[in-house]
Amino acid sequence: MERLDKLYIGTNTKMYKTIKDTEEFVSKLYELTADINREEMELFVIPSFTTLNNARKTVSKEQLMLGAQNMCWEEQGQYTGEISPIMLQEIGIDLVMIGHSERRHIFCERDLEENKKVISAIEHGFTALLCVGETEEQKENGISDEILRVQLKCGLKNVTKAMAEKLWIAYEPVWAIGVNGKPASAEYANEKQAVIKRCLMELFGEESGSEIPVLYGGSVNNQNAPELIEKENIDGLFIGRSAWNAENFSNIIHMVMPLFKERKIKYK
Repeated sequence: MERLDKLYIGTNTKMYKTIKDTEEFVSKLYELTADINREEMELFVIPSFTTLNNARKTVSKEQLMLGAQNMCWEEQGQYTGEISPIMLQEIGIDLVMIGHSERRHIFCERDLEENKKVISAIEHGFTALLCVGETEEQKENGISDEILRVQLKCGLKNVTKAMAEKLWIAYEPVWAIGVNGKPASAEYANEKQAVIKRCLMELFGEESGSEIPVLYGGSVNNQNAPELIEKENIDGLFIGRSAWNAENFSNIIHMVMPLFKERKIKYK
């Protein structure tokens, strides 16, 4: 099955949910979505570091992909407070999220650091989920496309075509994220994801670049998920608080899956 024949859908629980909360969440989520063939859906959850080991013991890789919210690019060393790829390998993590807007704008990470993390994650066998997105000021100044291209070109420097097989992109406009986020319209999200896809094809060639999944994240909820997933350039959804209740997350998944299948036929 080609990569883009699958629906990519997941959540990042940020600094919420204890170990017990996370165990219950991933267990319930698997139970509620067990009816969906995993050949048709890549389902993932990215919880906090302290919960990862227990979460992995609760659900298998075949049932649910588990991701880390961040990762140091070095295997070991004098990096107090960091988590290395070796440590994540040890507990069976599948995915590493890199460059989330909160890492960039609260913790002042630069494209340089994100690039080293992307390369290290892929070299250690993880799928790298690189997050990109413009601020509200950049949007108002009409430079959203340029910002996205810079983040992609700098963040993916020295990533080869072969490495790109383990690469996903999440488009998360900074102004659309969080409690006070304003959801992007489906049309705007689709337009920006087209910019991302064109840039990926420039970097990796048309065939390899077009096979990289590009997800949309930013105040996705039960109301806007259907119209988002119907758009041609949106390969999946990266959902925040609307997905933190397993029942509601399952409702969204079961709502968008048939729409995604219809869209695949439409754009074949």
